[in-house]
Amino acid sequence: MDNTEHSNSAPFAILAALERQSHQRGAALPVEEEGQPRWRGIGFRLDGQRFVAALEEVAEVLVCPRLSPVPRTKAWVRGIANLRGSLLPVMDLGGFLGHAPTQLTRHSRILVIHQAGVHAGLLVDEVLGMRHFLDEERAAVPADLDEVLQPFVTDAFADAGGTWLRFSMPALATHPQFLQVGS
Repeated sequence: MDNTEHSNSAPFAILAALERQSHQRGAALPVEEEGQPRWRGIGFRLDGQRFVAALEEVAEVLVCPRLSPVPRTKAWVRGIANLRGSLLPVMDLGGFLGHAPTQLTRHSRILVIHQAGVHAGLLVDEVLGMRHFLDEERAAVPADLDEVLQPFVTDAFADAGGTWLRFSMPALATHPQFLQVGS
């Protein structure tokens, strides 16, 4: 072995010694445990009731942008918004469901959906953030569920805070009454 090989092996030997020491003295990494499967969704409030929509059914959440009215449409069609150069029709979800028109407050939000060829924004009273539910938190739909909600509520979740109704955005986007926006 010549001097160049010996001098080149010294840094390698130092690194190998450091690696051995780190394995001997280092703390073990935590073992990732297989957690229980969780259902994930976006919680929102509408007329005092809590709902949750599957995370993959909501493209984004927006603060209500400036809306331009659309003539000769149903009262629950709030208008058209310019969203990064694309037109977004905004519907008052509460108004569509027969509730009083949603009042715009600092808590109001738009849930943007892209379902079954429908690209729309849904005005809700408030977005309550991401929600995670375990399978054992799944609950039956309340027997006294308002008839107008029945086509859109597929099941429910119950946690310490109460019941969350699971709202199906695909069911909304394909509902004949939702597709008829003209007055």
